[in-house]
Amino acid sequence: MRFWFIFILVFIALRYVLPIVLRLVLAGFVRKQMRNGGFMVPPQQQPGPAAVPGEVRVDYVPPAAAEPEKPQGFKGGEYVDFEEVK
Repeated sequence: MRFWFIFILVFIALRYVLPIVLRLVLAGFVRKQMRNGGFMVPPQQQPGPAAVPGEVRVDYVPPAAAEPEKPQGFKGGEYVDFEEVK
């Protein structure tokens, strides 16, 4: 009987009291962080001069890919006539 009484009290504490306590603790933590500026994201730094309106600025140009070399004696493929088979 004593086991069931303790079990019910623990269940009630976990089910109803713990969410209220956690909500209060987290609300206090968030308020403290907002006061101290803990959630502020630093602004992004832009390297180089600012862009002039109407001017295009490219930050990255990928290296040119080497074209595959074609065999020198290759004149093209063989033509194959296509017929639709029904």
